[in-house]
Amino acid sequence: MSMKRHTRSVLVAALLAAAAAAAGCSSRTSAEEAPPVPAPVVIETYTVESLPIDRFIRVTGSLVADEQAEVSAESGGRVIATPIERGTPVSAGAVLIRVSTSEADAQLQEAEANAAQIEARLGLRPGDSFDPKVVPEVMNAKAALDFAEAEFARIRSLLDQKVVSQSAFDQRRTQVEAARQQYQVAQNSAEQSYRSLGAARARVTLARKALADTAVRAPFAGLVAERLVSVGDYVTRGTRVATVVRIDPMRVELTVPEQAVSLVGVGQAVRLTVDAYPGEVFDAKVKYVSPSLRADQRALTVEALASNPDGRLKPGLFATASIR
Repeated sequence: MSMKRHTRSVLVAALLAAAAAAAGCSSRTSAEEAPPVPAPVVIETYTVESLPIDRFIRVTGSLVADEQAEVSAESGGRVIATPIERGTPVSAGAVLIRVSTSEADAQLQEAEANAAQIEARLGLRPGDSFDPKVVPEVMNAKAALDFAEAEFARIRSLLDQKVVSQSAFDQRRTQVEAARQQYQVAQNSAEQSYRSLGAARARVTLARKALADTAVRAPFAGLVAERLVSVGDYVTRGTRVATVVRIDPMRVELTVPEQAVSLVGVGQAVRLTVDAYPGEVFDAKVKYVSPSLRADQRALTVEALASNPDGRLKPGLFATASIR
């Protein structure tokens, strides 16, 4: 029994010694494997700045043509040609329709003949200035007056010599007065004829304009939105014949609510979207601002211009816009 107790004591002591040795080894290992001291942290600094943040006003509106003209005939007659159709691009002055020229030609010929007749009576040639003294009738009257005055001077000298009677002298004096009156009348008549020539030339100008107006022309470069007459139709002065529009640039009429009026001005950038082109944004710029609000809506009308070189934007489209 004592032997067994002795053996157990030895085993316990041995186990305790082994545990102590293991603990010492573990402490030394932990001390040797400790992590290194971390490197210093690098700190970067930045300067704080104040920058503006864009604000946008969301409004709606419609697209309209930059220019739109309802072109009318200025001369009556039968339509003989319509060289344009809906959508035809036209330049400024391009012919939209032609009206028969027969009546305008006749009126022009008549006016030119009347003017030429008066010019011949006055002895005027193109480019000559008017001088009543060189008008043939005036020159004839002046020659008659000179002859009468010469005869009167001769008779007066004869009367002094008692060669002719007093009655003959009085007759010559009367002839001089009559010739002088004829000369004055001729001058007045020449002046009146010259005034008539001015009126005749004005009628020539009107006749030429009437002839030119038989060709109805585009007032500006653009597109034909509508043609209202066909060959064979009879038009009178003022009859609408076509509609011409210019859509580059395109106008955007926007309605700005009253509370945002102070935030809108000429030159501000505008971003447009239309339902016809989902996801696309078109740039524009405020060009015109109405001087007053519409009383029925308590809103301000603003117009922006958007570049439209390809013609994709069409008048009448509904637009949603953000004004920066």
